[in-house]
Amino acid sequence: MSKKKIVLLPRVKRILVEMGENIKLARLRRKLSAEQVSERANISRPTLVAIEKGSPTVSIGSYLLVLQVLGLEKDFLLLGKDDELGRKLQDAQIRTNERAPKRNRK
Repeated sequence: MSKKKIVLLPRVKRILVEMGENIKLARLRRKLSAEQVSERANISRPTLVAIEKGSPTVSIGSYLLVLQVLGLEKDFLLLGKDDELGRKLQDAQIRTNERAPKRNRK
């Protein structure tokens, strides 16, 4: 079975690279070696290096394991939290599927 090639827009690739750099800086601020983090996250050292480079081929679970080791796993919950565009789209497409209540005619 052949692997599918991952095609990312340059803007998305830059986001992954920046995220990887931020993870690496967080590791260095905590004075942890790549070996320590990879061992605690139960991933290989090359996988950690790929994460720190922002590789799109690494599973999101591996990214989360590294964030957990660094104590940053709650930052993961901030993804998509304030979805301003999504809320505007949702508000623009409000539909009323229910009929208005019947009036009592007396």
